[in-house]
Amino acid sequence: MTLYEFLGTVEIGFIFGIVALGAFLSFRVLDFPDLTVEGSFPLGAAVAAVLIFNHDWNPWGATAAGALAGFLAGLVTALLNVRYNILHILAGILVSIALYSINLRIMGGPNKPLLGAQTVFTLAQTSGIPAYIIDPILLGCLIVLLTLALNLFLATGLGTSMRAAGANPMMAAANAIGVGRMKLLGIGLANALTAFAGALFAQLFGAADAYMGIGVVIIGLASVIVGMAILPARTIVQATIACVAGAMLYRFAVALALNADFLGLHASDVQVVTAVLVTLALISRSGGGIARLLTRKPAR
Repeated sequence: MTLYEFLGTVEIGFIFGIVALGAFLSFRVLDFPDLTVEGSFPLGAAVAAVLIFNHDWNPWGATAAGALAGFLAGLVTALLNVRYNILHILAGILVSIALYSINLRIMGGPNKPLLGAQTVFTLAQTSGIPAYIIDPILLGCLIVLLTLALNLFLATGLGTSMRAAGANPMMAAANAIGVGRMKLLGIGLANALTAFAGALFAQLFGAADAYMGIGVVIIGLASVIVGMAILPARTIVQATIACVAGAMLYRFAVALALNADFLGLHASDVQVVTAVLVTLALISRSGGGIARLLTRKPAR
């Protein structure tokens, strides 16, 4: 693996570390299997790309708008579950399917190029530091800030209520915690993180695409599983750090597998590699019991 390949893997690992934080919030904190991310990831990319390319928005403002769009998508999924009692998995599938058409409508086609447009990365490159160095630094700073912000939020009274609603909904309701409201907020925030990552991904690679969300839910889940299978996760802080580390380990495992000539793998085999990695992590961690892994909560 060359230096450019190494730094490129670090960049993608940081972006999917943000997705992993969203997956941690929905799968582990709220115990809500959310499939909306398959649509909210390209939604964030589509909104940011159109605002930057068509409307000359500031890249940071466009990225924030993409995150807001993701929050609204998650809000719809949670509303279908809370208000209309639609199964959480089915609600996520319904919203994700709808978002595919919405993304096409937003972009006016299957993709929206950003080549030559100003992005958060081109803004950072004005410092004179080469792009292949400054881009990972920028993404590293963002993932640190987001991880810290999530940890601080989950330590507040509101965050503690959200954790209680996910750990024991009946007990939380008995203590006057609005479980439905916690789901609305939590799933919204989880999809906001995912859409934020999608907006960054589009700006990093120069285009938003309607199909870029395929497999994102598995990547997020793989990051959570791999990280917590390797690192201790007895507290919330340890768990979030493990999720980010899991995203990095996952991306490096995929990169190494695809670069291993004796395996004969190609870039199109990335989903197979992902499935194998997740399966191995589940087997090593819980003997294949995915439900037990997903429902085990950190102590604090």
